[in-house]
Amino acid sequence: RTVNFSIHLLNYLFSSVILEEEAYHCLAALVGSKEKVFINQTKLLHEVTWKTVMQIAKKHQKNSVSYFQRLCPGVKLERVFMDWCWWILAGLPFQHLVRIMDCYFHEGIKVLYRIALVTINLFHKECQSNNEWNPDNIKNDIANALIKFCKKIPVSPAKLLHAAFSIRGLSSTYISRIFIKTEMLLKSRSVLNSGNKQLVKSRSSDNLPTSQSQVNIQMMSHTLTIREGQKSPGPRAIAMGSYPIHNLKSQICSCEESLFTLWSWLPVRITMYQPVLLYTTEEHGCSLTTFYVRVEQHEPTLMMIKTCNNEVFGAYCSSRWFERNIKDDKGQRQAYFGTGETFLFSLYPERAKYPWVGIAADKDLGHSSELFMAADAKMITIGGGEGQAIWMDENIRFGKTDSCKTFNNPPLCPSGDFEIRVLEVYGFVGA
Repeated sequence: RTVNFSIHLLNYLFSSVILEEEAYHCLAALVGSKEKVFINQTKLLHEVTWKTVMQIAKKHQKNSVSYFQRLCPGVKLERVFMDWCWWILAGLPFQHLVRIMDCYFHEGIKVLYRIALVTINLFHKECQSNNEWNPDNIKNDIANALIKFCKKIPVSPAKLLHAAFSIRGLSSTYISRIFIKTEMLLKSRSVLNSGNKQLVKSRSSDNLPTSQSQVNIQMMSHTLTIREGQKSPGPRAIAMGSYPIHNLKSQICSCEESLFTLWSWLPVRITMYQPVLLYTTEEHGCSLTTFYVRVEQHEPTLMMIKTCNNEVFGAYCSSRWFERNIKDDKGQRQAYFGTGETFLFSLYPERAKYPWVGIAADKDLGHSSELFMAADAKMITIGGGEGQAIWMDENIRFGKTDSCKTFNNPPLCPSGDFEIRVLEVYGFVGA
């Protein structure tokens, strides 16, 4: 419904100069945008979006949300927020919507989040001062009451936008953190509650996959490393199981059990893609410049390190390494980048996964918990805050590992300092 509405909206806005086909191409550009999020396309992401709005509202419009809960004690708060986008798209007058869409095309979906928060606040105030929105009249259908309120919203477009952009502490980083945390939570519940017998809950108590979960992973993933120039498997090869995960060729990790373990730690959607070896010191030399040339445009990437003492560890990096070059509004390069999907792992001598600490936290842990990735011409860093989880020099020869606040990990090798024997970085075709 959102897609159809957007097509008609674009067609209506530009009816004098644009054809329906061109409106469709405009919408396709919004869907395909990689710099900003405009439209979410799946049922899962739709749910993540409205739950993100609900979580943000609980913090930034606490009084309004508490009022809704008192007003409708028998109605779950989720039912109020499920149709949040229709407060804006179906409720607001056209003159308001035009101004909002102008900002939306420039800023992305975070504009709609801000408008939703202001709408909640205004509705709360009107309920306390205007008999039309008397609690007795709206408590049985508060969701539709919100849309009706938006049709008669008592502020001008300029005041609505000014109030929306005056909300403090609602940065893109904060919104992204809430969104990713919600998405990961829903995905984990989906996997564990799936009715598909092939995806049964089969993790052992030490967080390593049992033999049953190894079978599950093999059944749901037909992946292996595709080196440059090697053809992808055809449907028949996949169906016949000729490309199982245990055939993944790595100079670092040849243990089938360790590969299954590592694969089980990846986000479920990523296990459906073919991994491709982007960079290895064995073939491409030990140079950070070469590393960037071959790796920086890929997202996500999987980095594996084998030290001269045979320790094996690494990181799943959620963002492009090219983001080290992106500048802020003041023209400064950002020191750290990445998202909460980034995690660390160790495969030898111990197997362990160290996810972002924010996944399990109910409150903001501060700046040191969000130091995911950093890089420049002299070094690469993953994790920060009272130490760096992984640090490598420009020659990709020496490195060090410490505990850090971002992942709450121990040093990934006992000595702390290490010499790199082999570094491999994998991308995922089509991700």
